[in-house]
Order: sequence, then structure tokens, then C-alpha cells
Amino acid sequence: MTKTTTTHSERETSAVGRELASTLASGAVVLLFGDLGAGKTAFVRGMAEGLGVAPEEVSSPTFTLLQEYRGGRLPLFHVDLYRLNDPREIDDLGLDEIAEGGVLVIEWAEKLPRPNPGAIEVRIAHGDGDTRAITLA
Repeated sequence: MTKTTTTHSERETSAVGRELASTLASGAVVLLFGDLGAGKTAFVRGMAEGLGVAPEEVSSPTFTLLQEYRGGRLPLFHVDLYRLNDPREIDDLGLDEIAEGGVLVIEWAEKLPRPNPGAIEVRIAHGDGDTRAITLA
């Protein structure tokens, strides 16, 4: 089932992530799609909060590739593939194994070398100003 929500602020975008996270179990994989500045990290902050992790701890892992947040009901593993272009580099991260221990969220998921059946796809599109269309499938 596909659901699209329109948000009008970063706070509202985070709230959609928070709501999604409250429904997730260990092993869940969330794939994020959206241009630079679309609100992917704000969405992940909301997910962290929904899992019981302080949202201010969340930052974009662009330079570290993987951030791990613990202390909530499930660990949150936040991956950013923006800087990776070789499918072998992505495979070397061992994302399948990481996902088993908590919730895995991947920014720039279009760079994954193969489909991820069972993953939740979140597409965030810019609108006017702070408006975003967030589609969950």
C-alpha cells in the first residue's frame, strides 16, 4: 500500500519519520530517496525519536557512511551512500548483516547494487518552500 503525505516544515517531515519508526521491528530496512536538501536527515531524526533515541544525536553520515544510534527500543543504523559509486564498496559495508540487529535506514538508496525486497521505500520530493511530498511504499 502506498501512502503520500504532504508536510510544510522540517518538524512535520520528522513527525512522519517518527510515526513510521513506531511501527517497525528489528530487521526493518527503510530506503530513502530524494534530492540534496529534500529532508532525508530530518526524516531520520524523526525515526530516531520514534525509536526512543534523542533526535539531536542524528547527523547526516555523509563523511562517515554509517552512524549507529543506541539507547532506544531498537538500535538505529543510518547509512548514507552519497559518496559511494562502486557497487563493491556498498557490498563491503555488509548492510544485510547490519539490518539484522535493529532498524537500518539508507539515504541515497538508488545507489544500492540490487533490489531489497521487503524494504520500505520512502521518497521525499521538494515542493514550494518547506513543503515536501513524502511517499511510503
